[in-house]
Amino acid sequence: MKKHFLSLAVVALLALGLQSCEKKEPKPADEELTLGNKVDSLTTDIEEVKDSAVSKTEEAAAKAKDATENAVQDVKDGAKKAASDVESAAKKTATDVKDATKKGAEKVENAAKAAKDGTVKTAKDVNEALKK
Repeated sequence: MKKHFLSLAVVALLALGLQSCEKKEPKPADEELTLGNKVDSLTTDIEEVKDSAVSKTEEAAAKAKDATENAVQDVKDGAKKAASDVESAAKKTATDVKDATKKGAEKVENAAKAAKDGTVKTAKDVNEALKK
């Protein structure tokens, strides 16, 4: 998306540069100009247009560079946030697994105690039955 905005900005700057290049200073009527003056005038116009185009292009390139650097920084920031989110999710999952394991171990321990108590009671009952 930023590339589209960047491209649009560059095109707009170039269009403005070309429009500003078309502005000309008022000149004496063509009848009053000699051939030499006309050549000098055209040469001056060409130099002005070239200089203006170069400066506009340099400005557009600088803006494009800035936009690219901003886009790179945005990507870096996004990657850092994604890594942080993944790390947080991994920590939460590890905690959940630890808690589930602890609960499972407690249930197994309780079942073992119940089995032991049942075995002891059964042994006592058998022992007393044998005594009778």
